[in-house]
Amino acid sequence: MVDYLIVGAGLYGAVFAQEARKRGKRVLVLEKRDHIAGNIHTEETGGIQVHRYGAHIFHTNDRAVWEYVNRFAEFNRYTNAPVANWRGEIYSLPFNMYTFNRLWNTATPEEAERELARQRAEITHAPRNLEEQAISLVGRDIYEKLIRGYTEKQWGRPCAELPAFIIRRLPVRLTYDNNYFNARFQGIPVDGYTELVRKLLGDTEVILNCDYLRGRDEWNAKTGKVIYTGPVDAYFDYAQGPLAYRSLRFETETLETANFQGNAVVNYTDRETPWTRIIEHKWFTFGLDRQGREIPHTVISREYSMEWTKGCEPYYPVNDEKNNARYEAYRAMARREEKVIFGGRLGEYRYYDMDQVIAAALRASREEIRQ
Repeated sequence: MVDYLIVGAGLYGAVFAQEARKRGKRVLVLEKRDHIAGNIHTEETGGIQVHRYGAHIFHTNDRAVWEYVNRFAEFNRYTNAPVANWRGEIYSLPFNMYTFNRLWNTATPEEAERELARQRAEITHAPRNLEEQAISLVGRDIYEKLIRGYTEKQWGRPCAELPAFIIRRLPVRLTYDNNYFNARFQGIPVDGYTELVRKLLGDTEVILNCDYLRGRDEWNAKTGKVIYTGPVDAYFDYAQGPLAYRSLRFETETLETANFQGNAVVNYTDRETPWTRIIEHKWFTFGLDRQGREIPHTVISREYSMEWTKGCEPYYPVNDEKNNARYEAYRAMARREEKVIFGGRLGEYRYYDMDQVIAAALRASREEIRQ
């Protein structure tokens, strides 16, 4: 008999396990996949920490969370500064003075702001879709080159058919600052995220390749309470209908070249290129291995966006009105589950940054474990 059965060995489950064990609780973790760390799982390939499920850069303005996570991992000073490739033209992201100079040959913030204002004026009414919303925020040129193709690949449908609320705001900087997150604290664990999660779990027992939902009655009989981080709709056998997600597919290969693209992340923003971005994993650690030696080869991953279907990994919740209403019905059902706490991006059907996952797990553990 254990005090807490945690379903999912991702970041939320690992933090809760750490806090429960600190308070003397008996914990068992079940993981459906063959590895820990969920979608932040990293694997070492020839001295390179490969982000198996896409790029993850830890960033936060929460000092308490930053100090907490640094107790379990050494972080480097990596700063996210992606670039965009539109038909061979390279642009700086997020939209900043480098971007505006490349687009319009503007040299001063005043010149850039004048051109932005001129192009924003194209939309004279309340935006009715994502296309109009984007143009009203950053103008036609940026929309056509840096937003339209990328967004249509992400969502699998034309921008004119997507709701305006998907893009509530777009970062526009009238400075030469290309720090994408602009967070006080930022970096990547030098030994990879899997090692971070391993240290959070400590000596907690973890059973891999175990589908909790297939034997939940048996597992529930062995625990006082369940911390469930899987899909909330799957928990309730899709009683309200399935929640929609976007999924991703990756093509990863090792190349016998020292430098493929010169940056960790390059977004491909034209519609014709089938992938949304290419990740060159070695640049997350500045091209160096753990001993500080230059790595002579490289590993790249082409990332493709796709519609989620059962059997695929759910990545991004489609938080439109229909799916949010459906989730609220599941949320009402979840409140009636006295022995179960639903947490994480799948359990709560919301997009979480990593620092938000940690903060939520810490908060849940404090509220749940009184001693």
